[in-house]
Amino acid sequence: MTEAAANRPRRAGCLFLVTAPSGAGKSSLVNALLERQKSIRLSISHTTRDPRPGEVNGREYHFVTEAAFAAMAERGEFLESALVHGHHYGTNRLWIEEEMEAGRDVLLEIDWQGARQVRKHFPEAVGIFILPPSLEALEWRLHHRGTDSEATISRRLLGAGAEMAHAPEFDYVIINEVFDQALTELESIVISSRLSYAQQALRRRSVFVGLGVPV
Repeated sequence: MTEAAANRPRRAGCLFLVTAPSGAGKSSLVNALLERQKSIRLSISHTTRDPRPGEVNGREYHFVTEAAFAAMAERGEFLESALVHGHHYGTNRLWIEEEMEAGRDVLLEIDWQGARQVRKHFPEAVGIFILPPSLEALEWRLHHRGTDSEATISRRLLGAGAEMAHAPEFDYVIINEVFDQALTELESIVISSRLSYAQQALRRRSVFVGLGVPV
């Protein structure tokens, strides 16, 4: 099988993988995108970390114990799982497959390790990496977010360089300097991905067949 064939969509729905170092504004961009593109389904990961202030179980994450997470992993329920900053995260494989086969787009907020694992199962997934405009801006955002201790912020800053080194593994890179511009760029990637020939041939097969266009 050629690389092009391996990366050809097999399901009518698109899968978007959005990755960024902590503090780059990934969640804010994703939430704003979901407001604009309400048909996109956000994959809710399972995690063993404690909820942050304002987070709700089943909305931001499914918060579970270490024992429950281990049991799910043993049953093969995760598409991918990773240990990030001392906490486990995992993505529900079956739910994603069902959504995409039904023609619905799915978005994952995910770290680079998880994105690499997901692409083993979904080589057609569209990878998007969010970068901050500078390390100084990243540090400012982490401090003004007000959700992490100084020790956690220091750990995240130390790890940011290693995380950003994996940006070349992704299809697109957005520099989140001006939020509205970054959001427009993110939405443009979503729209253009839906309109690729291979994706349209799956989504609108009857139109292609009716017109005699190869599918």
